[in-house]
Amino acid sequence: MFRDKSILITGGTGSFGKQYTDTLLKQFQPKKVIVYSRDELKQFEMQQIFDQPEMRYFIGDVRDRERLTEAMQGVDYVIHAAALKQVPAAEYNPMECIKTNIHGAENVIQAALANNVEKVIALSTDKAANPINLYGATKLASDKLFVAANNMVGGRRTRFSVVRYGNVVGSRGSVVPFFDKLIAQGSEHLPITDAAMTRFWITLQQGVDFVLKNFQRMHGGEIFVPKIPSARIVDLATAMAPKLAQKIVGIRPGEKLHEIMCPCDDAHLTLEFDDHYVIKPSIKFYHQELDYTENNLAEKGRLVAPGFEYNSGTNPHFLSVPEILAFNQAALSEF
Repeated sequence: MFRDKSILITGGTGSFGKQYTDTLLKQFQPKKVIVYSRDELKQFEMQQIFDQPEMRYFIGDVRDRERLTEAMQGVDYVIHAAALKQVPAAEYNPMECIKTNIHGAENVIQAALANNVEKVIALSTDKAANPINLYGATKLASDKLFVAANNMVGGRRTRFSVVRYGNVVGSRGSVVPFFDKLIAQGSEHLPITDAAMTRFWITLQQGVDFVLKNFQRMHGGEIFVPKIPSARIVDLATAMAPKLAQKIVGIRPGEKLHEIMCPCDDAHLTLEFDDHYVIKPSIKFYHQELDYTENNLAEKGRLVAPGFEYNSGTNPHFLSVPEILAFNQAALSEF
C-alpha cells in the first residue's frame, strides 16, 4: 500500500523514524519519504545514511502548524512520532511537554485535514493508560485528540488511529543502554528502582512492523495494542551482568511499578485479535457506523472479559533471563 505513496514522519530522526524509513525503502517503493524534525544535526547525520532520491528532509517543529501544513502538501500517510518522552524531564518542564505532546498533536491533526491526508497513525505509549506522570497524561490527551479527530473529517478521506506499545529495547532513554554504560564504566552495582518492577518489552523492528500493518487494518478511531512479552527489571539486570550486585534505589518521579496498555476501565471497549488488542473509541462517529470486530484485513476480534486489564505485571508471557539476553541482542542489532 506504500508503493508510489508519500509518507511523512514527524520526529523522523528518532530511533523509530530511522527504522521506519529503512523498512519503507527496503520493502516498498514509496514516492517520497519526508522526515520532519527540529534537529538539524540529526537530519544531517540521517542524510548520510538515507540519501535516496525519494528522501526529503524538512526542519520544523510540531508546535508550528503553518510549517507542518506546508510539509504535508501531497502527503498520503503520516506517522506522528514526535514527542517529549523523558518522564522526569516532563515533571520538571510541564508546559514544554504540553506544548509539544498536546498542542503538537492538534497541529498534526489540523495540517492533515488541511491537506486531505489519507491516513494518520499517532504513536502512543503504555504510560498513557491510567497515567500518573505528566508525560503519560499528555499522551493520553493526544490519544483522545486523534480518536476524536475522526469526527472532524467531514467529506475528507482522512482517518486517524493510534498505536500504543511499551518499552522499546535499546531506544534513547531506555534502561538497556543505561545499564550497558554502567557496566562499561566498571560500576560496582546496577541500580534497581524496585525489585518487583516490570515492563512490556518490544524491539524497534517489531514496533515498526506493527505500525505498518495497522495502516492496512485501520478503520479510524482505534487504539492498536500489540501482544508482547513482559520482563522483570531484576531479570534484565541479571541477564546483562550476572555477577554484578543490584542496589535498590527507589522509584523515580512519575514512575510506575508496572505498566498498563489496556486499562480495566476500557474492558467494555477492548477487542482481542490473534496478535493484538484494539480499544474501540468511546464516542460515536457521526459520518459512519463502524464494526471494529473485523478490520480491513478481514481479521476478526472479540470482546475481552469484563474487568480485563493488559498489565505488564500480570502478563501471561514473561521473558526468562536467557530469553532477555537473546531478545536484547536482536534488538540492539537494529541500532
